[in-house]
Amino acid sequence: MLRNNQTPAEEELWRLLRKHKLGGRECRRQHSNGSCIVDFYCAAEKLVVEVDGSVQDTKTCDVELQHLGYKVIRIRNSEIFEQPQVVLQKITAAFENI
Repeated sequence: MLRNNQTPAEEELWRLLRKHKLGGRECRRQHSNGSCIVDFYCAAEKLVVEVDGSVQDTKTCDVELQHLGYKVIRIRNSEIFEQPQVVLQKITAAFENI
């Protein structure tokens, strides 16, 4: 089930993703992939972005998502607030490595 409230870090990353558009790539928030609900999902790139602190079983979801052909990257809460441009660069670099 999707959560009604995002964490402060998720809210900030969502604001950054909407604002910067990452080269025209669209990201969704709290998207269901397989049996996992991921924090952010970029369909065109088959990229899942997870923010640390999530309540799901991360190891199980990571394995399932990778088996389905998705690339999963994890971003620490502190990175989002302290180095937002680095976070956006990390996500963009993951697009290029798929």
